[in-house]
Amino acid sequence: MKGKILVTGGTGYIGSHSTVELQNAGYEVVIIDNLSNSNIEVLDGIERITGKRPTFVQADCTDMEALRQLFKENPGIKGIIHFAASKAVGESVQKPLLYYRNNLMSLVNLLTLMPEYGVEGIVFSSSCTVYGQPDVLPVDESAPIKPALSPYGNTKQICEEIIKDTIHASAPFKSIILRYFNPIGAHPTAEIGELPNGVPQNLIPYLTQTAIGIRKELSVFGDDYHTPDGSCIRDYINVVDLAKAHVTAMNRMLENKSPEAIEIFNLGTGRGVSVLELISAFEKATGVKVPHRIVGRREGDIEQVWANPERANKVLVWTAQESIEDTLASAWKWQLKLRERGIM
Repeated sequence: MKGKILVTGGTGYIGSHSTVELQNAGYEVVIIDNLSNSNIEVLDGIERITGKRPTFVQADCTDMEALRQLFKENPGIKGIIHFAASKAVGESVQKPLLYYRNNLMSLVNLLTLMPEYGVEGIVFSSSCTVYGQPDVLPVDESAPIKPALSPYGNTKQICEEIIKDTIHASAPFKSIILRYFNPIGAHPTAEIGELPNGVPQNLIPYLTQTAIGIRKELSVFGDDYHTPDGSCIRDYINVVDLAKAHVTAMNRMLENKSPEAIEIFNLGTGRGVSVLELISAFEKATGVKVPHRIVGRREGDIEQVWANPERANKVLVWTAQESIEDTLASAWKWQLKLRERGIM
């Protein structure tokens, strides 16, 4: 085995796919998750794909003593991939204190314990929201950090500053910050995918639930933006492609290939797709119509953003591979699998 990695939020959407890729790459994985927005059955899916069940601890990363107990009971953790966070833009506007408590305290606790238990590096799950509405598109890592348009985006900015300040203060570990754009799709086996608890806050699970008849219609938030069709534009990246980037980043830190103690990479496809284009691409890829209607803009939404992924392509030697059509088809295959399992 390559070593032991702690994946926080590891039963969540990106965390579960990254756990699969870590295990396939030869790492031993310990997951901590409070199951606030995920399901314990995800572990079964991970095991079916990889043949190995990760160690699981049900606890909250804001609970310092629970975290300390995890490190004591699982000695030898070399690296952390930190996903555990509240992540819905709209909800963060309504519940800012929830987002500041969850997202900041979980990171502070991890960084506090890392030196104590000899953890060598942390990959941080950041977001393109830190750029706000960029002045220049596509956006690269040198773009200025704009005032956040939502508490969620602000927590990502603050977390990045916390990591930078901690490492500047001579912390004995490294960090790679991955700013990703919009992860979508599911594992090609349809054993794991995006399954939020309750009403989905993200576009694709709401879209697939609408397509299958669980939701009446999909709301498109605004058609009066300064974009070709008036709807918001995003860079949609396949979740398995994204997961593989986390393994590459972890390898880089643990093999001492990072020239700096902290590195930042954008993870995206380099292509902007509007919400209306995405709906059309889904219908073309699956042959299924998606009932939708235009509603007013949603507070906190950025008009348009997509990545310049050249730095990740060259330095990490990582590139997004999957097409938007194949990615949307995988999301639909996952939704059909959920119906087979009686999850509606």
